[in-house]
Amino acid sequence: MNSMMLLTCDTTFDKPTIRRRVMLYGKTRMPIIIVALLMVSLAPVIDGKPTGKHNASNGCSCHYASSATPNHDFPSTYNPGQTYSIQISVTGGVSGTGGGFSLEVDKGSYSNAGSGVSFSGSSATHSNPNSRSWNLDWTAPSAGSGTVSVALATLAANLNGQNTGDAWGTTTHSITETVTPNDAPSVSQVAISPSSTAKVNEDLVLSYSYFDSDGNSESGTQIQWVPNGGSAVSQYDGLTTLPSSATAVGDSWVATVKPSDGTDYGTMVESATVSIQDIDSDGDGTLDGDDAFPDNASETTDTDSDGVGDNADAFPDDASETSDSDGDGVGDNADAFPNDSGETHDSDFDGVGDNADAFPDDASETSDSDGDGVGDNSDAFPDDANETADLDSDGVGDNSDAFPTDPSETTDSDSDGVGDNADTFPNNASETVDTDLDGTGDNSDAFPLDYFESHDSDGDGVGDNSDAFPFDENETVDSDQDGVGDNSDAFPNNSNESMDSDGDGVGDNADAFPDDANETVDSDSDGVGDNSDEFPDDSNESMDSDSDGVGDNADDFPNDADETLDSDGDGVGDNAQLAAEQKASTVAENEDSNTSLFIIIGGIITIALGAAMFTMRKKSNPLTESEPSFNQTMMVEPAVPMGQHTPLPIPATQATVVNQWTDEAGNTWRAMDNGTTMWWNGTDWQQA
Repeated sequence: MNSMMLLTCDTTFDKPTIRRRVMLYGKTRMPIIIVALLMVSLAPVIDGKPTGKHNASNGCSCHYASSATPNHDFPSTYNPGQTYSIQISVTGGVSGTGGGFSLEVDKGSYSNAGSGVSFSGSSATHSNPNSRSWNLDWTAPSAGSGTVSVALATLAANLNGQNTGDAWGTTTHSITETVTPNDAPSVSQVAISPSSTAKVNEDLVLSYSYFDSDGNSESGTQIQWVPNGGSAVSQYDGLTTLPSSATAVGDSWVATVKPSDGTDYGTMVESATVSIQDIDSDGDGTLDGDDAFPDNASETTDTDSDGVGDNADAFPDDASETSDSDGDGVGDNADAFPNDSGETHDSDFDGVGDNADAFPDDASETSDSDGDGVGDNSDAFPDDANETADLDSDGVGDNSDAFPTDPSETTDSDSDGVGDNADTFPNNASETVDTDLDGTGDNSDAFPLDYFESHDSDGDGVGDNSDAFPFDENETVDSDQDGVGDNSDAFPNNSNESMDSDGDGVGDNADAFPDDANETVDSDSDGVGDNSDEFPDDSNESMDSDSDGVGDNADDFPNDADETLDSDGDGVGDNAQLAAEQKASTVAENEDSNTSLFIIIGGIITIALGAAMFTMRKKSNPLTESEPSFNQTMMVEPAVPMGQHTPLPIPATQATVVNQWTDEAGNTWRAMDNGTTMWWNGTDWQQA
């Protein structure tokens, strides 16, 4: 299989894009393909665009076809600076009107671009592809530029939108510069005015006539001024006027002119000599050369050469002086005060003359208004002879200032060493500070940091205002406000109590027994404390010696726990009597048969004894009747038959008190061990 590469170009005339198209050919087409490839490889390179391409005068690489002929009418020679109208065209190649060009001219410049032409520096090209002829103007370069090179490429395009069938060609051209022979210019009538002689105060003016047979303008002519037959003074080269300031009396000057047309110099021509003469500028009869003041008719001499004429110089022989404005005989230069006849010196250079200066050697002082020996400038109080310094700048002199180095203080009224401004108590030497601002100085204030306190009369560390007892060092607080300090108050939070004499924890006011630590209450107000009172709610009782539950006062037998009453007052307790009676009743029941006998016998015995005693009493001595005889005594006893005994009363068994209490109504109760309950009615115990 054979392949063939075709080169194509797009319609914008850019560099071609190579596309590969593979086509199948027979073996017989191979020679044709080889020839085509050779033609492509030998084709010159040239790029083109419909809008032109600058700087491409060597041709195009994308258009391939027959050649076309570039045409132009550039001259073969040029006159420097001359403008030429140029026409460019392309002929031959392909038919049609499409085409383009690229022109480069290395010297000169373009102008007046015709239709479809654009410029860029030394390059010109077409701006559209619809023409094969173009016009422009070219201006030749300046003289001496030498040969100009022209390069031109033209294209005849068939406008098929491809790179085939087009024709192009290139050409180059040289334009030589036209050179005309130059004749050197000449000058004549070279002269200086004033001629021959000139005053020293006159400028010298040069004039001449320039001629150039070629008509070239004057350019670069050399003019020089030469004094006294010497060398030209270069600073005046090229000037046609020599200023009078350059000349001096006795000088002789000539001027030389060497003409030039910018190409060649002509022959140099020299003027006649002009001599410089002196003058009497001020008309005082003395020539300027002899007159120290040639422009001052009133002066001619300056003996001391100080620049001031002797006539006007108050000191013509003293070069350092010329005037004495104040007429004090001292020249103004030496006179520190040239307009003050009273002063001539200022030894300290302070601007005040020594005569008027109170301190002639002190530049910082001139006056002493208060006459204290200290200059006003240094004297903080220039009008006060008693003061000179104010070290702290507080406006009060150091002599009067109690605090000369403290600007915030000037006075110490109480002489305590603290200034009045800082002293809270300026008139009290013992005080200076009131830290807590309570009006009492810290030295006197027992509490200098407490606004609310200042005194501690009792010295207990608590201020009088806060101290409930300001004069008692042992007390400061009365919490219950009972008038007794907490330290002494046994009950600091109870306004009704303050003492506990017996230390039992109950205040004396509430303690019925303030001196008895064992007692505090006497509920029944019987004078016996409840703790000791067996009957705390019974004002009639306080003790129960026999612990039988009946108070001693109500107990007929306070020491006998088995007895409390003796109802019949016979000395025998009711309990014992009851027991005896019960026993007797029992015996009587058992011995009922003997009861009557015993009664009879007893009655007889009783009667007999009574009779006997009655008889004997009558017979007895009255002095002895009060003493009963043994027999009498014995007779009192009832007769008991032998072998029989009188039974003793047997006490009844009595219940024991288990518990005793008093109810809210004041009634006293007892619980007995036999299960019964008793209550006290105020006279005796009753069973409930």
